[in-house]
Amino acid sequence: MFVTQTTIDDDVQEPKTRSAGFLASLSWGSSVWFGEGSTRLEDCFRREALRVGKGGTKRVSTSDRLEFVCDQIQELETFEIRNSRLERRCQFGTTMSNMLQPQIILLKEGTDTSQGKPQLISNINACMAVVDAVRTALGPRGMDKLIHNEKGVTISNDGATIMKLLDIVHPAANILVDIAKSQDSEVGDGTTTVVLLAGEFLREAKPFIEDGVHPQLIIRSFRAASQLAVQKIRELAISIEGKSIEEKKSLLEKCAATTLSSKLVGGEKEFFSKMVVDAVTQLGEESRLNMLGIKKVQGGTMRDSFLVNGVAFKKTFSYAGFEQQPKSFEHPKILLLNLELELKSEKENAEVRLSDPSQYQSIVDAEWNIIYDKLDKCVKSGAKIVLSRLAIGDLATQYFADRDIFSAGRVTEEDLQRVASATGGSVQTTVNNVVPEVLGVCEKFEERQVGNERFNIFSGCPAGHTATIVLRGGADQFIEEAERSLHDAIMIVRRAFKNSTVVAGGGAIDMEISRFLRNHARTIEGKSQLFINAYAKALEVIPRQLCDNAGFDATDVLNKLRHKHSLSTGALFGVDINTGGIVDTYASFVWEPSVVKINAITAATEAACLILSVDETIRNPKSESAQGDGAAAAMAGRGRGRGMPGRGRGMRRR
Repeated sequence: MFVTQTTIDDDVQEPKTRSAGFLASLSWGSSVWFGEGSTRLEDCFRREALRVGKGGTKRVSTSDRLEFVCDQIQELETFEIRNSRLERRCQFGTTMSNMLQPQIILLKEGTDTSQGKPQLISNINACMAVVDAVRTALGPRGMDKLIHNEKGVTISNDGATIMKLLDIVHPAANILVDIAKSQDSEVGDGTTTVVLLAGEFLREAKPFIEDGVHPQLIIRSFRAASQLAVQKIRELAISIEGKSIEEKKSLLEKCAATTLSSKLVGGEKEFFSKMVVDAVTQLGEESRLNMLGIKKVQGGTMRDSFLVNGVAFKKTFSYAGFEQQPKSFEHPKILLLNLELELKSEKENAEVRLSDPSQYQSIVDAEWNIIYDKLDKCVKSGAKIVLSRLAIGDLATQYFADRDIFSAGRVTEEDLQRVASATGGSVQTTVNNVVPEVLGVCEKFEERQVGNERFNIFSGCPAGHTATIVLRGGADQFIEEAERSLHDAIMIVRRAFKNSTVVAGGGAIDMEISRFLRNHARTIEGKSQLFINAYAKALEVIPRQLCDNAGFDATDVLNKLRHKHSLSTGALFGVDINTGGIVDTYASFVWEPSVVKINAITAATEAACLILSVDETIRNPKSESAQGDGAAAAMAGRGRGRGMPGRGRGMRRR
């Protein structure tokens, strides 16, 4: 066995580990390392001697060397175990500290939240389901919807009416209801079109969303495509400005006929389109819609409907003596009142104390004198017709009948204002100092029997600016739908009368915009090319649905339209509903105001972008408050007494 002996200085210390680590390698004749920065044991054993005490020496054998190394390894393992326990304690402490931190609650308990791509896809699917409900109502061959709810039965193919009656509860799908209402109030027609376009935009965007495309990229491209489409519509619009009154009326009748062709009264579109144009031109430049009245009378046929160039309303509730009043006047003066002309009991309990019973009759006579004074002032004004928004009692009715004056009470405020606007009169709240300037005049007044109803008709009004359409028909549902159809036609004619630009209908303008956007998409780079191309494809839903609703092959017709619009002379070609082919819709007088199409595309694009921008839905639970029940219970036990005062009777004066 090889043994070495040497002497070292006093300051030489036994080797020790200066830092924690692990045993890298251990073999005889090789170096032993204890982590980074440790003392190398092999160098210590190569020394010739190891001092044990001062001046002392010790012979180091191989077994001593091995024992020394094992001791160092054991100390190292003990240190590593302690270090690992400490590390685990630190981790456990960190975990416990995180668990002991209070939770932050932002939403009420029971709140349902859903977000991300699945939520966006769910919103798109809900909107597409709503669109499928009104899809078949588009166009002249569109089907009607029968909606039965607590208000009764409604038969209609008007998009806005259907959307309002569906009572949709999905928050995203309600956006389509809003744009249908907006389209109806703004231009009156195109409500089914705007819902269909919005749903098709979402349908085309859905594959991109599923593939992980960010919605903002699609929104940006859709809005850019919408601006290009509106600009193209303005370029293609044909102006009817500068034409004579008769020519303009003829053009407006074509617009009205196009609108009415898709309605329930489409079979009589020529008859009603002329009536609508005459009514709108009667209103003048202001064309206030509340000055145009539509009255419904059940019975007869649609051809029995007529237009009054003035005001017509149903005979109001009448008292005894009404039949003795005259029913026709030439150039009468009209007094309009917002005043009661009858004896009434006090609204509140009143108490009168008398010392002499004979005084009671004087109080009763005073009330009669007041009403007679009012009636005398009405007669002295020179009016032959007295209308009031409030009641005209039996005493006043007989009083006016004895003096050849026509009177009607409880006239609706709308009809009273229309009479005032047409005749040039003003509504009075008192009969004191009635001057001739506040009286209205007209050329002729008559009470006419229409079906089972009697109508008061004022015609030949000098101020004009008002008209009334009296609708006849069979079932109530039919008359209601006819009224909605005429409302759409009136709105279209009003818009065309003001804007004076029209475009070709029958899907012609949609196909031309689609072709324009496809060509534009080829000129740009990046993903926007795909999105604008999808927007252009969505616009083809209008001619496609027109063909489907008419029972034609939509694929064949669309191929013919694409080919025709690719030529320079095919911009005005659309679907021919009668033959199932294609036709120049402008030459066939299938027109619609450009403002209808512009508003429809703009509203549909904004609705689609709004739905695409929603990535999270938070549904709050319904609050269950007992305040409503408590208030109802409190009101249930609350009553109000009503006095029954005795009344004297006066003598009727003639």
